Amino acid sequence: MVGAGIFALLGEASAIAGSAVYISFIIGGVVALSSAYSLGKLGAAFPSSGGIIEYLSQSYGIGFFTGSMSIMLYFSAVVSVSLIAKAFGNYAVTFLPAGASPLWHPFFSMGIVVLFVLINLEGARDVAILERLTVAVKFLVLCVISIAGIVFLNPDLLSPDSYPPGQNILFSLAVSYFAYEVFRVITNTAEDMPDPSRTLPKAMMAAVLIVMLLYVAISFAVFGNLPVEKVIAAKDFALAQAALPVFGSVGFTAVTITALIATASAINASLYAVTNVTYQLAKDGELPQAFGVPIAHSREGLVISGILIIILSLLFDLTEVAAIGSITVLFVHAVTHIGHLRIIKKTGASPILVLLAAVLCFAAMALALVYVSEKSSNVGLILIGFLIVAASTEIFLQKIYKREVKPRIE
Repeated sequence: MVGAGIFALLGEASAIAGSAVYISFIIGGVVALSSAYSLGKLGAAFPSSGGIIEYLSQSYGIGFFTGSMSIMLYFSAVVSVSLIAKAFGNYAVTFLPAGASPLWHPFFSMGIVVLFVLINLEGARDVAILERLTVAVKFLVLCVISIAGIVFLNPDLLSPDSYPPGQNILFSLAVSYFAYEVFRVITNTAEDMPDPSRTLPKAMMAAVLIVMLLYVAISFAVFGNLPVEKVIAAKDFALAQAALPVFGSVGFTAVTITALIATASAINASLYAVTNVTYQLAKDGELPQAFGVPIAHSREGLVISGILIIILSLLFDLTEVAAIGSITVLFVHAVTHIGHLRIIKKTGASPILVLLAAVLCFAAMALALVYVSEKSSNVGLILIGFLIVAASTEIFLQKIYKREVKPRIE
């Protein structure tokens, strides 16, 4: 979770919410917590490497609607990794001398995706070992930066007098929620997890809470030491810039290296989840069978997804990618929570909390859509395009495989 979310999007969110970004992260965290509760209960009742795809099938049956939503989820996963790859490139180029060719950025972005496709081909065990190491490093550095930044912060820089209008803080959910959305990856680990019915819900809630606390602490540390204008000016590497006043150039370098490690680990984990998603989709006939064909210790869906990720990372900028990802994920999550209400007796979840999760996701999605529609017509067109492609792909595959719609089992 702590990858592109904080390293790449802190500057993007500050351009909307100013020094009140911490409020945006709190709101985004509450939305994520409500989703984590619902998804955790679903994961405990239906542990599957397919994650949300399995929950949609349980709620709505296997058919056009579930298939289209599953493909939308796959698109959001690919968009998510493309954003992280762009963030890796943003930090990597800071080590190059001034005047270096702009081609280095796409080279770094593509290179890291290729590297972790190869690593994931070796299987889940290597992925897990690498994740433990990278998580330890990035949390240690971020905690040090947060504590030091808060100790030396200037309260005047965080004064509410400098906050933008309230609606801007809410609109920044279009970016800030994306900093959390990778928590859904936990649902894809159920088949590799001991005792998922007990572990999965706790893991999801704990992960979101810990990350929310970290994001808020980092927000205080950054905006308590840098004016908003400087954060926005260095938005592609805002967190590294924030280390300068306290730690000097050594801090800048340390945070940049940590950003590279964090974004790399997020790519690693996300590719693992995408592979499980595409395998489940291929197994259900929602994607071509090639996605489920074994290759090395993984499946061909990993390679195909890697190619799509590289293409997206070259086509869109960070703000567009974050908005597309947030809106798509919020929509799929909301639909999943509504479906959860149909089978809630099987999961034992609280109907009120699950309904709250659906309402919060729809509300956050609406705010993101309003903001994005005012800033960029491209994002709206891309989202419509995703819906059309998802629906068309589902219809096409139903005709190829001649699948009958299977209702959910009561």
